[in-house]
Amino acid sequence: MSRYRRLRAPGATYYFEACLQRPGSDLLVAHVDLLRAAWAATARDHPFHCDAVAILPDRIHTIWTLPPGDADFSTRWQLLKSRFTRALHGPAAQPRDSLLRRREAGIWQRRFWEHRIRDDADLSAHRDLVLNSPVRAGLAARPDDWDLSSIHRDRRLAPAPQQAVA
Repeated sequence: MSRYRRLRAPGATYYFEACLQRPGSDLLVAHVDLLRAAWAATARDHPFHCDAVAILPDRIHTIWTLPPGDADFSTRWQLLKSRFTRALHGPAAQPRDSLLRRREAGIWQRRFWEHRIRDDADLSAHRDLVLNSPVRAGLAARPDDWDLSSIHRDRRLAPAPQQAVA
């Protein structure tokens, strides 16, 4: 079995991509309410700041900044995935024995992809990657056209442009 080495830096900012096992599935958008609840519970129990996020039908692109002294993004992803899966299947659902041995339910790919953000230019490039992912996936003509993106939150929080005084 492969051993993955992840660069863990307390308080760092990371880009992540987490995918479902079945490409082309619409599970995440069809059950976005369950995903949001799992996300909120995970952020409550293990805080992080979400710098950007785009939820696509079969994957999530996001940028998180962890609290100072904390580098445990793996636990956060494990909790987020498992909470969503349990909410989706309910407590009575039992996956196959082969999946149970690996603590899986057959919804998510086993791992996620992460990249530690190095500087402001890297953050800007990955933020653009996240917010433009619905366009690249052919789901929207413009980033603003995709509802399941933090671009709308960011626009609401942005300061109003200053009016020129005559």
